Amino acid sequence: MEDNRPDPDTLLKQLNQAEDEFAGSSRKAGRLKIFLGYSAGVGKTYSMLQEAVAGKRSGADVVIGVVETHGRKETEAMLQGLEIIPERKIEYSGIALEELDIDAVLKRRPALALIDELAHTNAPGSRHLKRFQDVEELLNAGIDVYTTLNVQHIESLIDVVNQISGVKVAETVPDRILEVAREVELVDLTPEKLLERFKEGKVYVPKKAEQAMHQFFKKGNLLSLRELSLHYTARHVDDDVRDYMEKNAVAGPWPVGSRLLVSISASLSSRRLIRFTHRMAQDLDAEWFAVYVESRQQLEISEKARLQLDKNIQLAEELGAKVVMLNGANVADEILSFAKQQQVTLIIAGPSRRTFFDRIFKGTVLSRLINGSGNINVLIARDTVHEKEPQKIYDFRKRDYKAYLTSFTAVAFTVAAALLVRSKLEPMNVAMLLLLPSIASGIFWGIRAGLFASLVSMAAFDFFFVPPYLTFQVADLRFLPGFIVFILVSVVTSYFAKSVRQESENYRHRERFVYSLYSFTRAVMAAEGLDNIFALAVKSISEAFESNVAIFLPDDAGKLRLKAKDKDNVLLSESDQAVAAWVFSNGRSAGKNTGTLSSSAWFYLPLKLQEKTIGVAGIKTINHDTALSAEQDQLLESFAGIVALALKKFPQV
Repeated sequence: MEDNRPDPDTLLKQLNQAEDEFAGSSRKAGRLKIFLGYSAGVGKTYSMLQEAVAGKRSGADVVIGVVETHGRKETEAMLQGLEIIPERKIEYSGIALEELDIDAVLKRRPALALIDELAHTNAPGSRHLKRFQDVEELLNAGIDVYTTLNVQHIESLIDVVNQISGVKVAETVPDRILEVAREVELVDLTPEKLLERFKEGKVYVPKKAEQAMHQFFKKGNLLSLRELSLHYTARHVDDDVRDYMEKNAVAGPWPVGSRLLVSISASLSSRRLIRFTHRMAQDLDAEWFAVYVESRQQLEISEKARLQLDKNIQLAEELGAKVVMLNGANVADEILSFAKQQQVTLIIAGPSRRTFFDRIFKGTVLSRLINGSGNINVLIARDTVHEKEPQKIYDFRKRDYKAYLTSFTAVAFTVAAALLVRSKLEPMNVAMLLLLPSIASGIFWGIRAGLFASLVSMAAFDFFFVPPYLTFQVADLRFLPGFIVFILVSVVTSYFAKSVRQESENYRHRERFVYSLYSFTRAVMAAEGLDNIFALAVKSISEAFESNVAIFLPDDAGKLRLKAKDKDNVLLSESDQAVAAWVFSNGRSAGKNTGTLSSSAWFYLPLKLQEKTIGVAGIKTINHDTALSAEQDQLLESFAGIVALALKKFPQV
């Protein structure tokens, strides 16, 4: 007899979803429907309006937030009878721009809002950087939304679109938006009919139509994009079918669980790897991890490379990856250890970026991954499109000049001392003496300074101590092997000295992170009274991040109030407090270096207890140009979680 009972984990997930919906209408999110196409002109906006008109006739409360008709008469005719909320006018560089007035829509609070062109980038001065963030806020407020989107704007597909059309799409929408959509409707039209519409001037004005057709809108491109949209929509339908089968205990061949892992770095090419892994995870219905290992080499990456790393991590999080940051001396060993702990079935990595000496002494990351993977498959994804990196991974820092100057000075003093006693020393003894500044430079300043010192020492040895003197000629070829050994000893010593020093710094770095979190947890949890908790929290966070700190909690009426700050002279404007109120209402981070209300000098994050927002914490770095790294973001979120947990024991919070 077949056992058609649903899986216990599936039942638990459904119960949790039901509990969230039962918790009250204020928590019930609006429903999202996306009209998806493969190109402009296939009829997405018209189809959206057509369905909205039908809903209006059935008594639904429908308003238009933003609809772009592009001058098409048949589309403009569909607007008749629908309420239109005037767009907000924004002045930018002397130009009047119009954007969605999200506050007006929230105040009107319709049952359904039409928001065209989901991938649109808002004008500077808007609350959100992207229109899809406006849509998210409307959904969180319980308003249903209809919107339109072209498949080439989906974040995980832009590399595929680039290969198809040669065009790099700038405006993208995270895949998580499509994953929360209740319905994705494909609006389709054959490429032949679409090209006819171009020729008739129904898509763009006639002057632009011919140019567009010869560039992006070629028949081959349209065919490929159409296939891509069909495939993506089919995958969304497959997810709906799977949900239905789970809810109704329909027996079927369930896929064996797969787990993917992608190794990321500070390179621009990691973004392509992340999107590739996301698409593969979607096809395999697999959980996936994005892992970054901060090894000894990664401690010295430039500030620009660090910013690129933060962007890569943010992209992985947006695409649904579980981002994990590890520390270790060996990148491959750390990845393999984590992969085996998490039962990963496939590791995806890009070409190695190891230095020449790392390749000699330790091999490449890829070779170690393959040799140590065991039953785990390893996929090497090479770049098919080579992009120029926007910055060097390792910068030549100002302190390097000091290192080279000090190394040169040390060699000069050693040569001067050797010249004073040259008559009493054999040439090989002088060579050993000149090794000292080379080795010391490698130990204190790194391999590049050590190599520089060894080259200067060898040149000085040849010039002053090898006949004929005061020339760089070598009369006795027996000295040549000594020169080679001289360089090798200096380089090898410098390399291993650098490894030991960086390994020590790596452990100190990890110890500081863990100790700061442990100390903060112990102090806050042991504090008595709200005032003591607030005082400890703002003091610890301020010291850890070199920033001003503010903590907000709601009063009895539910209005957010400032409860604590690290300094009395810290001033928060009305706009700053408005950002904090938005974070409290929406349960999402906002402010500086985010896509929401980014003009604020403060960064705000919610204090949460089991998805319930009980307060808001804000920080303002003393150095305004400094952005928090991904690791600092994690530490700050941990601090916020600890504060929220400490506040749990106070019923009035």
